[in-house]
Amino acid sequence: MKYPITFLLLTLLLASACTPGTPDSRLAQIEAHDKAVYIHDHWIRDPYIYLHSDGYYYLTGTTLKTGPDEIVGIYAWKSRDLVEWEMLPRLWRFADSSWMLDHMLATGSEHIERNGPLVWAPELYFIDGRWVITHTSNGRAANLMVNDSIELEPPFIEPMAGEFGRRHDPAFFLEDGVTWLVWGCTRIAPLKPDFSGFAGEEVAIGPSNRKMGHEGAYIRKIGGKYVLFGTAWSTDTMRHGTYNLYYCTSDSLTGPYSERRFAGRFLGHGTPFQDKAGRWWCTAFYNANEDTISDDQSGDAFSDTAYTVNKQGTTIVPLDIQFVDGDVFIRAKDARYASPGGEEVQQFPELD
Repeated sequence: MKYPITFLLLTLLLASACTPGTPDSRLAQIEAHDKAVYIHDHWIRDPYIYLHSDGYYYLTGTTLKTGPDEIVGIYAWKSRDLVEWEMLPRLWRFADSSWMLDHMLATGSEHIERNGPLVWAPELYFIDGRWVITHTSNGRAANLMVNDSIELEPPFIEPMAGEFGRRHDPAFFLEDGVTWLVWGCTRIAPLKPDFSGFAGEEVAIGPSNRKMGHEGAYIRKIGGKYVLFGTAWSTDTMRHGTYNLYYCTSDSLTGPYSERRFAGRFLGHGTPFQDKAGRWWCTAFYNANEDTISDDQSGDAFSDTAYTVNKQGTTIVPLDIQFVDGDVFIRAKDARYASPGGEEVQQFPELD
C-alpha cells in the first residue's frame, strides 16, 4: 500500500488506457460470477466496498488529489448494481481534523517529505444509526471518525483524536453488539460503544504456522468460522513478486487459527464482500512497479520487482467458498488469480 513517486506517475499514465466494458456486459459478468469484472476506472488503491441496508454499494479507498478542487481527502462513490457509480461530495480532508495534519508533519516522515500528506485505506461502516470512518496515512498516524446522521456526510468528529494511535490499516469486525478494531497483521481489540476508547486489551491473532503478512487484514464470519484475511508479497520481500491475499480460520475470534492458506494472487488488500445475491467477491487493484502483465503471463514466476494482472481502477474477483469437514476453504475463481506463482515462498496444497 506504500507507493514511491515513480510508481504513482506510472499508474496515472496507465489509468488513461483503462476503459470498462458496457454496463450490460458487466452486469452479465457479475451475474455469471466466474471471472473478474472491471467496475471502476478512477485512480484508487486499497478499494473497499460496503453494502449498506439502503441498497447501495459504497466504494472508497486510497486516492490522490480528487474532485474539482483537487484536494487530498476521503472520497466515495455509490452504486445499486456495482456497475453504474455516482461520486459523492468529499467526506473529509486533513483540514477537517483537529490534530492529524500537525501531528503528521511533526513526525518527519519520508513519505510526507516526498509526496505530501496522504490518506491511505479509508473504510466506512454504518453502526448504530451513524457512519463511522477509519483510515491510516503516510505519516505514522491513523484516525477514527463518526458522524451523527444516517446520511453519509460531514461533519465527522474524532472521539479518540490522537489517542487512536498509529494503527496501520484499521478495519472493523462487528459481532453481538461489539465493534472490534482490526489492524496491522493482526491485532484486535474491542471498542466502547461511543468509540471514545477501547473496551478491552488488544489481542494478537494469526496463522498457526507462520506470519500472515504485513497489512490489509479483515475478519469475516463464514459458515460459522472466523476467517482472518491478510496481505503479503509472495516472496516475503517488499515489492518483489505479487501482492497476494491469504487467510486462516478459527472457531473463536481470538483463536487459535489454522495454518496460513492462499486465497488469491494479485488480491492483496482486497475487500472480501458479499453482493446482494450472497455471492462472495474480493476487490483488486493495480499495485506493481511494471506495466500490467498480460493474461498469458499471469501464471509466470516473478521475483525481481512487483507485478500485477490488474489494471488501474477497481476490479472485483469472484471467490469460491467450500465447506469441508467443518472448515471453510476459499479461493479465487478466475484462473488468473486462483493459483500461487512459482516464486511463492510458501507451498500450498491443491484444492479440489
